[in-house]
Amino acid sequence: MTKEEKFELVEELSAKLASTDFFYVADTSGLSVNEVNDFRKVCFEKGVEYRVVKNSLIKKALGKLDADYSSFDTALKGSSGILFSPKVGNAPAKVIKEFTKSTGLSKPAFKAASIDSDLFVGAENLDILASLKSKDELLGDIVGLLQSPAKNVISALKSGGSTIAGIIKTLSEKEG
Repeated sequence: MTKEEKFELVEELSAKLASTDFFYVADTSGLSVNEVNDFRKVCFEKGVEYRVVKNSLIKKALGKLDADYSSFDTALKGSSGILFSPKVGNAPAKVIKEFTKSTGLSKPAFKAASIDSDLFVGAENLDILASLKSKDELLGDIVGLLQSPAKNVISALKSGGSTIAGIIKTLSEKEG
């Protein structure tokens, strides 16, 4: 790869990183070509983009951003790939967990992530990130909580009404 191609790749990557609120760095070293292709397929199905990029180019691209990504330096060793998720912050974590669980492989291994400019470095964060709720899931929870009291009142009124009607019907049948 020529210097010009590397420069263009760094520019493209820094623009992609700046425009994406959620990205992860993962290690896929040791996986066969078929296994990496299977991982890419799973990523594609889940709406996650996976790209293999040299660590030095990732560092240069991160250096062009406003935020401080120096904590990523420890994660950017060995083989690295970046997972981009345009809308859902936990999608890459779920993809990594599901893929390793379904294949029985230890890779891809989570290295680091940036979630709305919050940085997570280290494999111990994968479970936390996978359990995060997406914006849509949180909105669904809020709507469900708001609907719950109204549903309870309506069901109480309905059940109370039928109970009163049942009592009146029973009393009227006894008198006759």
